[in-house]
Amino acid sequence: MSLPELPQPAPGEVLLVCTCYEDGKALWGGLLDEIGGRREGDVLVLGGSGVRLHLAEDRGWDHLRGGNVPALVPDGGPMPPVVVLADIPVVYGGDGPLLVDLAAIPGRGVRVPSARLGEILAALLGGALAFDDLVHTMDKCGMYQGVGGRPAFPMPTVPPRRSFPALPSTAAALLVRTSFDDEEGWRALLDELGGADEDGWVGTDPDLDEIDMAHYPLGALVVDDRAYEGLLPGQVPALVLPEEHTTLVALADARTFAEPGRPLTVVDLYDTPGQIAVLPCRMVGSMACNLEISNMDFHEFVTVEGVEPWWEG
Repeated sequence: MSLPELPQPAPGEVLLVCTCYEDGKALWGGLLDEIGGRREGDVLVLGGSGVRLHLAEDRGWDHLRGGNVPALVPDGGPMPPVVVLADIPVVYGGDGPLLVDLAAIPGRGVRVPSARLGEILAALLGGALAFDDLVHTMDKCGMYQGVGGRPAFPMPTVPPRRSFPALPSTAAALLVRTSFDDEEGWRALLDELGGADEDGWVGTDPDLDEIDMAHYPLGALVVDDRAYEGLLPGQVPALVLPEEHTTLVALADARTFAEPGRPLTVVDLYDTPGQIAVLPCRMVGSMACNLEISNMDFHEFVTVEGVEPWWEG
């Protein structure tokens, strides 16, 4: 699927991109009123911060994910280190806008309070804040300095060592191996998930009479390729192609083979790209099922410091 390229902002401007449309009309929800500022054509100048937001609309960006943004950056002129998205959680959920990193780990995201957008962007553009600072202090819901509780497993912010190929396109889930030091542990993980079939899938033919609905089997395409060795969660969203509505990406990393329950690191692709939830492998199928039918949100699976996860109760 070909998506429209982002416009080249004028020097000093930051793109505010609408990714929610109805009958071809851009929907901003209450965001523009919450941000404030004055309009100068397609530019919104934010109060005392002086930040200039270039409002960008194109129905080709309907349902655009934060992870897909880096691929739409135009070649040539300079781009600011961040793009702001007004997406479905903003329009229909009243959440803060999504800031997408274009510099350190392109494609990861953090939400910020609408009323503080100008202040935070000014600090990012001026160097007083780095995107890592936003990530380090976001709550379980992906909100910068939010009150939802600190994640027990913060998103890693180590700079990427190298680039990675795009992940396979699928409308289901992906199980990606990123640690290759324990072959026996990897085989044991696949066995625990029901074994991989000849096409490289796990959980495709569950016995419905024996399913424990609390531990629904994970149906996922297995990616066992050393090209993804060392892949970090924050890098994942930019590797997921826009052609399919991939449910989630679960990483079998070093933690998987070192801790009880063979925990997988599940990466959010939508609400806060790059946010992680660390779950025992037996729980990831239930997570995928609940996300796919919109019965639960990603943040409901993010464990909080000092709080026992609900699935352990």
